[in-house]
Amino acid sequence: MPVREPPTTALAHELRETVGRVVRRLRAEPGPSVGRLAVLGRLERDGPSSISDLAAHERMRPQSMAQTVHDLETAGLVSRRPDLADRRRAFVELTAAGLGLLQTTRAGRETWLTEVLERELDAGERALLHNALLLLSRIADA
Repeated sequence: MPVREPPTTALAHELRETVGRVVRRLRAEPGPSVGRLAVLGRLERDGPSSISDLAAHERMRPQSMAQTVHDLETAGLVSRRPDLADRRRAFVELTAAGLGLLQTTRAGRETWLTEVLERELDAGERALLHNALLLLSRIADA
């Protein structure tokens, strides 16, 4: 008997629910919020950025990103410097403390996830998950 493909709407629902549960579980690990971590990670990958560029990359309103940057700056995790070409604009940069927190938080969350993957999935399932991640990456980039 052939396996019936689930309707795309059901697949979308299950994907959203499952990814949401994984994200909520990762958020439960100690460290800054996922939103703040995303900003710190973006600054680590791309270097100094304006608030509007950060907001666009993270799909946030500029006002919300300005508050996030303010909170990160108050905590000493980022700093701002004026754009010499356009004084109305500032660049947000990762500080050494921000980089340290980012690396520590990532390590803790990845340690938890590694332990779960090794405990709950066999080698074949981990290979299948690897292939599924390639598809999820395409979805995320769409």
